[in-house]
Amino acid sequence: MIRTVSTKPYSDQKPGTSGLRKKVPVFQQEHYAENFIQSIFDALDGFKGKTLVIGGDGRFYNREVIQKAIAMAAANGFGKVMVGQGGILSTPAASHVIRKYKTFGGIILSASHNPGGPHEDFGIKYNAGNGGPAPEKLTDAIFAKTKTISSFKIADIDPIDIDTVATVKAAGMTVEIIDPVTDYAELMESLFDFDALRKLFKSGFRMRFDAMHAVTGPYAKEILEHRLGAPNGTCRNFKPLPDFGGHHPDPNLVHAKHLYDEMMGPDAPDFGAASDGDGDRNLIIGKGIFVTPSDSVAMLAANARLAPGYKDGLKGIARSMPTSGAADRVAHKLGVGIYETPTGWKFFGNLLDAGMATICGEESAGTGSNHVREKDGLWAVLLWLNVLAARGESCKQIVTEHWETYGRNYYSRHDYEEVESGRANALVDELRAKLGSLPGTSVRGLKIANADDFAYHDPVDGSTSEHQGIRVLFEGGSRVVFRLSGTGTSGATLRVYIERYEPDKSRHDLDTQEALADLISAADDIAGIKSHTGRNKPSVIT
Repeated sequence: MIRTVSTKPYSDQKPGTSGLRKKVPVFQQEHYAENFIQSIFDALDGFKGKTLVIGGDGRFYNREVIQKAIAMAAANGFGKVMVGQGGILSTPAASHVIRKYKTFGGIILSASHNPGGPHEDFGIKYNAGNGGPAPEKLTDAIFAKTKTISSFKIADIDPIDIDTVATVKAAGMTVEIIDPVTDYAELMESLFDFDALRKLFKSGFRMRFDAMHAVTGPYAKEILEHRLGAPNGTCRNFKPLPDFGGHHPDPNLVHAKHLYDEMMGPDAPDFGAASDGDGDRNLIIGKGIFVTPSDSVAMLAANARLAPGYKDGLKGIARSMPTSGAADRVAHKLGVGIYETPTGWKFFGNLLDAGMATICGEESAGTGSNHVREKDGLWAVLLWLNVLAARGESCKQIVTEHWETYGRNYYSRHDYEEVESGRANALVDELRAKLGSLPGTSVRGLKIANADDFAYHDPVDGSTSEHQGIRVLFEGGSRVVFRLSGTGTSGATLRVYIERYEPDKSRHDLDTQEALADLISAADDIAGIKSHTGRNKPSVIT
């Protein structure tokens, strides 16, 4: 039986860069999740009888919302849903399933790297038929529907057993529970030299992969230990937990400090890596060296030909605007296009679909390629392993040789988390108002060459996205960037990105924060960070 249930709109269901994210108690309000799911369906056309993928990162409230989504998909006319066993599908794996089986789209339940638990974060996002996040035009349409919704459709069905791989019928719709790992593992095997990686581990190569009790645990366990023969124990914290073990599943130097400490220790393994809540981010640490995400994008692009899936070279490289210019230098040397986009993986989708880019990356630890339409943490780890195996060098050797060849982009991001929204917006508004007066002035002995509010003109569809981050560019190539993040659920996160290019290899061993000290002070002088936020230091430095 299909019911039409009366409801009232909620005013706070505007999707951010990666769907709708709120605290669990918000989603537990009456009809809150149903309203948003129905608004997704109401904004779509032509899905009657088609297939929808549903899965998530296993966080608290994941299983309950999956049951709602299945029942609502049946009521709204989908012919089939494919659901990850146990409700599990990493974000890149969901993208691959959508693409491989040519489904209409997918609903991914995740708040990515944000904490999970009864009072922590939850999220719902829609991915389109290309496997990528819904474009802005669609998220705007979804938001418009949330403001006028008056009813939703839901089928009265018994809860589906999502823990057993099987195919069942529910309200006339097929429900297929799929192994969440198999399709993804096969895709990785088609891209990378698994034989070479097996030999690497047989040679005594030691690795640590920390899944942070998040979604990549089952994927890493299957691929690294079972298929590649890495020793048992290579994968740590590999069981997904609803609260991520009480930890913050963000693979950075604050929340994965234990891994960093181990990799800097006297008996460090050869290679260390971690991934986040939904599996789309990565952390790379070699023995004795941390690889910044910006550097990682550039280094993977420079060495991608060593992996079978990329042996024919790259069509182009794309990076988000706040990401360092290290990848630009690789693109210039390779003679391929370089594209600077706003933050948000959806902006890479057009470039990938058009065949203009092969590898994409963001400074926020997201790297990926044209194999899916999402960033992919485990893919980045496997490509690093492929490069290490092919070159027969350590991670530290590869990094230092890259800097000697291309120069080093000293780079850091300072996050001021949960800033009161009014204060954060006031900072940005004041900074935006004085952009025109900054060029030609000097701060801390640094002369400002240009300042703007970044706007992106999509070379594929001709669309324009404005107000994507404020850039202050200095003579000599240094810069600071200011941006409010759209991935948090309370207050606002001010992100400040600081970058200095250093071509002199004799100056490649400086401490990053020391190398950027004058720029860090200049950023505060220009934007009034301390006076606006009341903070004397960032919450997180990466």
